[in-house]
Amino acid sequence: MAEQTVLTKPAIQVENLDLYYGQKQALYDVSMDVEVNTVTALIGPSGCGKSTFLRTLNRMNDLIPGVQIKGTIRLHGESIYDRNIDVEMLRKQVGMVFQAPNPFPKSIYDNIAYGPRIHGIRNKKTLDEIVEKSLRQAALWDEVKDRLRDRATGLSGGQQQRLCIARALAVEPEIVLMDEPTSALDPISTSKIEELLQELKNKYTIVIVTHNMQQAARVSDKTAFFLNGELIEYNDTATLFSNPANKKTEDYITGRFG
Repeated sequence: MAEQTVLTKPAIQVENLDLYYGQKQALYDVSMDVEVNTVTALIGPSGCGKSTFLRTLNRMNDLIPGVQIKGTIRLHGESIYDRNIDVEMLRKQVGMVFQAPNPFPKSIYDNIAYGPRIHGIRNKKTLDEIVEKSLRQAALWDEVKDRLRDRATGLSGGQQQRLCIARALAVEPEIVLMDEPTSALDPISTSKIEELLQELKNKYTIVIVTHNMQQAARVSDKTAFFLNGELIEYNDTATLFSNPANKKTEDYITGRFG
């Protein structure tokens, strides 16, 4: 029975999280668990705290002057804000894909090999294997395998975003954070990335910010609705969309505001 308990433990536990930008409070008393091998969608109107919350999960907010955080975030039971935490290693465990595709001005190969090299992998055969595996996981290998030495910036927008996903996967994270990863893409590229999420959750835990409620309904297992820095409701996606427990959630998903 002990083994079963380990399997069901959340990947991330957030308790009583408050976040301030200087004097301005941006998150209020947020508590939620992110389950292993699920896609969790964060929805809500612009400026409601979704992306701010996402960036607390791998301490990206540390890079913003004047940010103060209260409360607890645990990754597999350990506080990520503990003073002994190696933030570089945390960001290896908790990868990030941003809203706009942001490939480095390097070759496709070097984009993927960049992270593993930083973490000390130099063997060419090993790097070749990581590059192929990561591009396959991001459903991009067949499209680029004959031009790995070409500059990544020559790829289409959708390909660039899948490259950025492959780059995040190359360092073997456990969790992948995605901040509106399809908002700059056309419908076909968006569809490819949505299909990809269903594949990736077999191996990774994914948290995605999306402004598109239909996308949240299509791709996620759990959905969290944020409003004015508060977590209003968090539930299985099917339940939250079909039978929301909170009137504010219902008003948002039926289009009465936002």
